[in-house]
Amino acid sequence: MGDSFTEGLADAEGDGFRGWADRLAERISVDNAELRYANLAVRGKLIRQIVTEQVPQAIELEPSLVALTGGGNDIIRPGSDPDLVAELFDDAVCRLRKTGADVLIGTGFDTRGTPVLRHVRGKVGTYNAHLRSIADKHGAHVMDLWAMTVLQDPRAWCEDRLHLNGEGHRRVALRACEALGIPTQQDWNEPWPEPPELSWSEQRAEDIRWAREYLAPWISRRLRGVSSGDGRQAKRPCLEKLTAHN
Repeated sequence: MGDSFTEGLADAEGDGFRGWADRLAERISVDNAELRYANLAVRGKLIRQIVTEQVPQAIELEPSLVALTGGGNDIIRPGSDPDLVAELFDDAVCRLRKTGADVLIGTGFDTRGTPVLRHVRGKVGTYNAHLRSIADKHGAHVMDLWAMTVLQDPRAWCEDRLHLNGEGHRRVALRACEALGIPTQQDWNEPWPEPPELSWSEQRAEDIRWAREYLAPWISRRLRGVSSGDGRQAKRPCLEKLTAHN
C-alpha cells in the first residue's frame, strides 16, 4: 500500500510499472509458489487517502504480510505537520496488526542531495523518528531507506529526480528482503562504478532542463490541487499469482 513509490513508478515494464514491491513479492514467491499478491498503491496519494481507502481494502484481503509506505507526499507540502501525518500512519499500522498480519514499513529517503526537497530534510527526519517508534510499538519490520546512502547517487533515480528507476527499485527490494530476513544473492549496498565527470556548464544545463520539464509542472499541480493519481485505480487490486520474470 502507498503512493507512487510502492506502485513502482519509473520502473517501467510493458505498459505499466514493476517496482520494489513487485520485486519483493517475486523473491518471496521463489520459496512459496502459492503466494498471492496485491498492490493497492496509487501515485500521488496522501496518507489520509491511504488510510481511508487502501487500509480497508487490504484488511478485506486477509493478508499475512502487508507493506505500508506513505506520508512522503504530505511531508513535502508546505505547512504540513509530520506529527499529524505520523498519527494517521500509526492508526493504519495498528489496524493492520490487529488482523494478525505482519507489517513492513519504510522510512523516508534522505533528501540532502535532492534539489528543492533538501529543504524538508528536517521534517523527513522527524517523521522517520515517529515511524521507528510506531514500528517498535506494534512490532512491525522497518525498511530503513534513510540509511541507504547508495541511493544518493543520481543513477538510482529517473530523470524527474523524484522517483527511483529500475536499479533503484531493485536495491530497495533487496533492502526489504533484508528487513524481513529473506536471504538473497545480491547486495543492495553494492558500490556504483565511477561516475562520468560533468563540467559545471553541463550540470547547470541539466538542472535548468529538469526545472523546466519536471519541477515547474510539479509545482503547478500542487498549486492547483491536482494529483497525478486522480481517477487512477490500483494496478493489482486483487490477490493474484505472479508471473515469472527472467
